[in-house]
Amino acid sequence: MQAQPQGRPKVRRQKPHMNQLEQARAQIDTVDRQMAALFEQRMAAVRQVIEYKQATGMPILDSGREAQVIEKNTAYIAEEVLRPYYADLLRAQMALSRQYQAYVLGRDVVAHQGAEGAYSHIALTRLFPRAKALSLATFDEVFDAVQDGRAAYGVIPFENSTAGDVSDVLDLLYNHSLYIVQMYDLPIRHNLLGVPGAHLRDVTDVYGHPQALRQSEAFLTKMGLATHAWPPQAPNNALAAQYVAAQKDPTKAATASAEAAALYGLEVLAEDINTDSDNTTRFIVVGKEPPVGGDRFCLLFTVDNKPGALARVIQAVAEAGFNMECIKSRPRPHVPFEYYFYIELVGAHQPDRERLMERMSSICETVRLLGAYTK
Repeated sequence: MQAQPQGRPKVRRQKPHMNQLEQARAQIDTVDRQMAALFEQRMAAVRQVIEYKQATGMPILDSGREAQVIEKNTAYIAEEVLRPYYADLLRAQMALSRQYQAYVLGRDVVAHQGAEGAYSHIALTRLFPRAKALSLATFDEVFDAVQDGRAAYGVIPFENSTAGDVSDVLDLLYNHSLYIVQMYDLPIRHNLLGVPGAHLRDVTDVYGHPQALRQSEAFLTKMGLATHAWPPQAPNNALAAQYVAAQKDPTKAATASAEAAALYGLEVLAEDINTDSDNTTRFIVVGKEPPVGGDRFCLLFTVDNKPGALARVIQAVAEAGFNMECIKSRPRPHVPFEYYFYIELVGAHQPDRERLMERMSSICETVRLLGAYTK
């Protein structure tokens, strides 16, 4: 009888009691439990901060303090590659702390102009994800809501990288005793929204905010579409999306965000129709509390209508060592052919800022700290 060939002997491997993956996951679970306990301890300390701020009227947001916390605590991380990740964790942690403070203090109402799904509303949800959003029809109403205490903050578009500044907002800042406490840059992605079942070839008329229509002009002109500011009294992209949804007309479309499409049951017929792919809107957050700190600040001032008056201000800024990133001028209300000025300066050292304002007070008719923040 011929012997049968023998195969390779089977090696019986013993399964370890706990393999490497299980060990790592168990260690993560242990750390997570410790972090949960430390999170509660931290928030208990935050509660004490809340009580102090409530007693003294201090603002919730202190950009300068947050920058110091990040710089100090990232230095505790020995492995350098992990430091930026830890900095992100600290930022998220401090954002949660601010939200909790606002909730406890009853200051979690934030106002914006326009309907839900408007870009102002989107910026609000990014900055204040747990806030109660107060939707108002006009910028004036947003400022009034913050001024009279119905809202703790207002989120307002300030300027666009394509269309320029929103001059009405600068005038509102000049006429109200509010401060800029934060700035936020939101990339803008206009889309063409239509009713379900519509096709791009069906569309003849497009509705939206005039700025959105201008920012999408190349696409809309190429398609031969008629454009309409909607609503006529106070144009707004989200309200234009509402209008198109209500009309149920496949020939009508709106320029608005993808968020607005989801909110109002519309379909995206064309994505990213911006002429400029880098289209960005800068939003400001306005509040009643005097600004505390940050890596930049802005001033409003007026000067005598005399030769060299503005040049002396610019020279004072340079001598103080600040970088002037922006200067704007606007007509002064009820003073024909005279102007007020807005400047944005980079620099976090508060004593230098105060010395500059003191110097400017001797040069200018009026000077006012409008805001201090970290962008």
